[in-house]
Amino acid sequence: MTVQIASDRPDGNPAWPDLPLKAWQDTYATLHMWTQIVGKIRLALAPWVNHSWHVVLYLTASGLTTSPIPYRNRTFQIDFDFIEHRLVIRTNDGSERQVPLRSRTVADFYEEVFAALRVLEIELAIRKKPNEVAHPIPFDRDREHATYDPECAHRCWRALTQADRVFKAFRARYIGKCSPVHFFWGSFDLAVTRFSGRRAPEHPGGVPNLPDWVVRDAYSHEVSSCGFWPGNDAVPFPAFYAYAYPEPKGFPEARARPEGAYYSSELKEFILPYDEVRRADSPDLLLLEFLQSTYEAAADLGHWDRPSLERSTPGKEPTFPRA
Repeated sequence: MTVQIASDRPDGNPAWPDLPLKAWQDTYATLHMWTQIVGKIRLALAPWVNHSWHVVLYLTASGLTTSPIPYRNRTFQIDFDFIEHRLVIRTNDGSERQVPLRSRTVADFYEEVFAALRVLEIELAIRKKPNEVAHPIPFDRDREHATYDPECAHRCWRALTQADRVFKAFRARYIGKCSPVHFFWGSFDLAVTRFSGRRAPEHPGGVPNLPDWVVRDAYSHEVSSCGFWPGNDAVPFPAFYAYAYPEPKGFPEARARPEGAYYSSELKEFILPYDEVRRADSPDLLLLEFLQSTYEAAADLGHWDRPSLERSTPGKEPTFPRA
């Protein structure tokens, strides 16, 4: 069954699609589990990198990719294509298998992906329990999530693509340690994280179905992090977020820009609704204002050594169009 989403409205920039959470939450839940399966394949084979950067996916011109994964003396990669709606597995010796993206259970998707890997002579096992969800169902037994609406998936990817562009421009302003712009399949969000260079107090952990040692590795050093995700029960709409760990004194009271941004005491994050960005005259500039103002609050209140961490001259930044 295809979910009906209204066409991009005239009050929004056509490059930034409308993405109401309620209209596609079933597809979202299914796609979340599918990305976890693919992400765990990368996790099982890639060398460990600090902050779990070895497990992430990346935006492409058609979807999401694992990037090359080592397997013995070969490499392969797995790509979600949200234009042709297929999952493509390619090896460096020219072999390829495809799995159509269509409505099916997570269990069936899991079986098809691993059958395709076996044809390509890639044998591995993953932990079948999803991460970072409150009530996980093992992938091979999950017959609850079975919806895939191509239009919804395409819109989500388009929104992620716009966020990816702006996040990369924001990242380029920083010369200190900084993550790539990457997609975390555990929480289904696109993120970029700046580091002060100083150790952080041990994180308490407590993320649902994620080992505390993984969380503590992720937050081993002070961070200012921002990202985008399609929403959840606490924030029932797509949104941009920004937070600091450890959160410095006064951070919740800091003035985040633009006017539509606010601090969520439940999440301990600043939130900027996606629709505030989508409807702006210049979505890119409005989003950059949010990213920069929340970073400055974290860095100034946390007494970061900003002169040594930021570019002394802006350099050539992209010119963002107005609507």
